[in-house]
This record gives sequence, structure tokens and C-alpha cells, in this order.
Amino acid sequence: MSEILDQPGNVAQWQTLVFEAEQLCGVELDEELESYLVFTLMRYLRRPEMAQRILAIDFLEACQQNDPQRSESLRNVGDQCLLFSGLFPRRAERRRVKVSYYVDLGRSAYRNLADSLHSMTKLFAQLAEEFVAAMDTLQAIRVMADRTNGLTPLQSYELWSDTQSRMAYREVTQKSAGSPVIAQHHKPH
Repeated sequence: MSEILDQPGNVAQWQTLVFEAEQLCGVELDEELESYLVFTLMRYLRRPEMAQRILAIDFLEACQQNDPQRSESLRNVGDQCLLFSGLFPRRAERRRVKVSYYVDLGRSAYRNLADSLHSMTKLFAQLAEEFVAAMDTLQAIRVMADRTNGLTPLQSYELWSDTQSRMAYREVTQKSAGSPVIAQHHKPH
């Protein structure tokens, strides 16, 4: 994985990588979303400091800011949640949260951003709506590099159960003999 991410490359190489990942995970992002994903990968490629952020606090602080600072902060939270959930899912385990925590937080950041912008509203609303497909594409990049999505079978099941992630479902079915079902939580009477 690191050899792919460590190569700055050009836009065409990143586009090819994203396209191949889409094919692997069975999703089809539209051109605008593909481009956004490519430029997000390029933008964060050399930013190791993002790993030190506490994104829930960043989200809450962003919601209190005025534009344009608010928009930039919400975008950063959404982008980092997308990258963590897709490329670095073990970060959730180290922080004692589920990967779906990053999915929910990222969707909220993009949704808030779409609600507050007059331009690019469609793109950020689409990112909120198709967050899991974009995450799956990033997980497919990870699989292409490392042959694993970085999650244990239980974490893959939880992610599929929480988000209906195609890559998580693929991982669960490849590592078990059965088909997973979403557990129904019943309250005792």
C-alpha cells in the first residue's frame, strides 16, 4: 500500500488507479466524484499531521465557525473521514470506534457543507450520499496494494451491517462459508 501512496504520480495515474478500484469493488462513481476522489488523494498524500486530529472536535469547531473558514474545516473533516475509513480503517480500532463512526461523521460534514454552500452544493450532497461507494473505492485501492482491506472479519461484518459497504461484504463472504445477515437487535420485554 505504501508504495502506491508514496508515489506522487500524475493525475492520469491516480485516475487509472481509482477507475481500477471502482471495477474491483463493483461501484461506478460519476466523473465529478471520481475527480474529487483523485484530487483528495493527491491533496492529502503528504500530510501525516492529519493522523493526529480528533475529527469529532474538528467537526464541532467547524460548525461554530463563520464562512469561508467553516466550509474549509467541514471539507477537511469529510475528506479525512473518507481517507481514514477507506485507506486506514485500523485507525478506528486504535481509537476504539467502529469504521462506521468515520462514515457517519464524514457524511455529516459533507451534508453540512452542502447545506451551507451556494456553489458546489451538488458535489458535497453527492459525497454525503455516496460516501460508502467512495470509501469502498479507497478500500479497493488498499486491497490492490496489500491484498487486504485492513479489517478483521468481525470489523468487516460490522461495517457491512452498519453501512452496506460492498467491500466489507466481499471481505466477509470471502472469509466465511456463509452469507452474512444483519442482526436484529431485540429489546427484552
